[in-house]
Amino acid sequence: QVQLVESGGGLVQAGGSLRLSCAASGSTFSSYNLGWYRQAPGKQRERVATITAGGNGGSTNYADSVKERFTISRDNSKNTGYLQMSRLKPEDTAVYYCNLRHVLLSGMEFWGKGTLVTVSS
Repeated sequence: QVQLVESGGGLVQAGGSLRLSCAASGSTFSSYNLGWYRQAPGKQRERVATITAGGNGGSTNYADSVKERFTISRDNSKNTGYLQMSRLKPEDTAVYYCNLRHVLLSGMEFWGKGTLVTVSS
């Protein structure tokens, strides 16, 4: 079983930055692909960014809406993933969730409880 705890959310003005962290415990962090997702009020959860399990510099992928503004990274030695968010917009307001998916075991995935990011205009 993997436990995920997100942190770093908060209130920020448009144009500002935040760094989210996802601390994992209970399993081998490096065996999982890492993803950040978000869910805005009244909307479905959407993928924000993913990074594969390939070391600390795994392959990354971003939603079009956050490209050039957000950066996903991971530090396997610390069992922690990150989402650096810059040039934030009010439409980035959402609860952000961390997700781990095992690279080999289909269906083995875990979610954190989320951290709220609010961007004021």
